[in-house]
Amino acid sequence: MYAKTILIVDDEPRSREGIKKTLESWSNGQFQILTAENAETAIDIMQNQKVNILITDIRMPKITGITMLKTMKDQKYLPVVIVISAYSEFEYAQEALRLGVINYLLKPISKKKLIEAVEDAIKIDKDKERADIISRVVDNKLIDATVTNESVREPIQKALLYIDKHLKEELTQRDVADHVYLNPSYFSVLFKEEIRLTFSEYIMRRRIQHAKNLLISTKLSITDIAEESGYKTAKYFIKIFKELEGKTPSAYRKTNNERAF
Repeated sequence: MYAKTILIVDDEPRSREGIKKTLESWSNGQFQILTAENAETAIDIMQNQKVNILITDIRMPKITGITMLKTMKDQKYLPVVIVISAYSEFEYAQEALRLGVINYLLKPISKKKLIEAVEDAIKIDKDKERADIISRVVDNKLIDATVTNESVREPIQKALLYIDKHLKEELTQRDVADHVYLNPSYFSVLFKEEIRLTFSEYIMRRRIQHAKNLLISTKLSITDIAEESGYKTAKYFIKIFKELEGKTPSAYRKTNNERAF
């Protein structure tokens, strides 16, 4: 299983194979390196599998690199893009930047510059993946609850930190109240006043958010995810998850994996 896929698009066989050889040597088998001799083939590849990083020439017959980038944008293919060209035309570079290209390399490309550009692209791709996961697992009620965290009173801030650190464990209102040195009844009232959720609802939503993250970002079994999220049985975890998300954990994972590709 490759960590990421890099697609090289260039109508010049020598340039295309040279870039491929350099990246294969550098990646040491970690990344899948694919090639395409034209934009049509490249788009076909992206229709069938996820491409993380695209390295493309600008001047190609029939469909230019710029036209291909516009097509990709329309079809929601969003790899991190590096453009290569034997020409330094300002208009090409400007248009490429408008289309979200992160680097514009002039041929002949040194191995050092190519590898540096790809390493930068990998970092950007990882940041995009993290942002995508966050957008998919986010719970708006939790955002509303913590968006003014700085104005939340100190005991409740400490309670939230304690909950996050002990999410896997059994968490009772009394335990958390004791941790922040408050009477449980007073803590309950204060928590709802500050967070705008009851203690039990906050715990449930926080655990399910954690589970959603694990479902998308790991291959852990549903049983293991239930345990990691603080549920004693997978059956009860599935029941709560379905009540909150409208689908089972397995269905949620399947849907989001399909969206990723």
